[in-house]
Amino acid sequence: MALPQEQIRQLARRIAQADEAREILRPLTITNPGITLEDGYAVQSAWADIKIAQGAAIVGHKIGLTSKAMQSQSVVNEPDYGVILDDTVYENGSSIPLGAFHAPRVEIELAFVLKSDLKGPRCTLFDVLRATEYICPAIEILNSRLEKIDSVTGQKRTIVDSICANAGYGGLVMGGRPFLPTDDIDPAWIGGACLRNGEIEETGLSAGVLGHPANAIAWLSNKMAAHGATLKAGEILLSGSFIRPVPARPGDTFQADFGRHGSVNCHFSTNPAKEAQA
Repeated sequence: MALPQEQIRQLARRIAQADEAREILRPLTITNPGITLEDGYAVQSAWADIKIAQGAAIVGHKIGLTSKAMQSQSVVNEPDYGVILDDTVYENGSSIPLGAFHAPRVEIELAFVLKSDLKGPRCTLFDVLRATEYICPAIEILNSRLEKIDSVTGQKRTIVDSICANAGYGGLVMGGRPFLPTDDIDPAWIGGACLRNGEIEETGLSAGVLGHPANAIAWLSNKMAAHGATLKAGEILLSGSFIRPVPARPGDTFQADFGRHGSVNCHFSTNPAKEAQA
């Protein structure tokens, strides 16, 4: 049974307040027994409405839990998604205030930018490639809003908790060399290395994302169609990480090295002010 609308709005307000206070909440599946996957997306949507009312704008969507590495860590067998807000997008090489996030972690992946609308429910990989203006390397910053392990019961949070908390999305850095999918460039065979302070922490291949990162975009289009939504031209779509997340510490500098497709860089400072933000 779906949660009442007032309860959904109340949960969204709690997450928004935790965001502002840099606090972490108990898993909502523990404090609100019976909350469903659809309730989770309703809470996320209500949270996004709060952010929009505060002046933010949605510029895209992120897809999470698209690789075996991430699904095995979260004990799930399907992806989830969240929204990308304009005030969370940073320029390549930015100094990013660590205090803007709670327990931030870094992932590397491919970002798709659409040149035309993409609508499910029967969207395919080929539809995604036709609708894509360009693809580029990206760093996603994960932000924790809910406890991974409930401090009272010891139970783990679930995919529903992740969805409520905007699929763990915190920030985005794009860069490298934008490219088009062609006969010479297969997006499924692009490799990347995540370096922290010059040392390789994780490596991976984009085929780890549902066999092809465009499959993740197709999944998103079809999933959003079930919620009556369409992916719009100009939106940024993060296809999902093909590495395990790497914790970010004060003073850490990260580089996502995609070889001939260039690199993306960011530095985590302790400055409370947002620096060099796009």
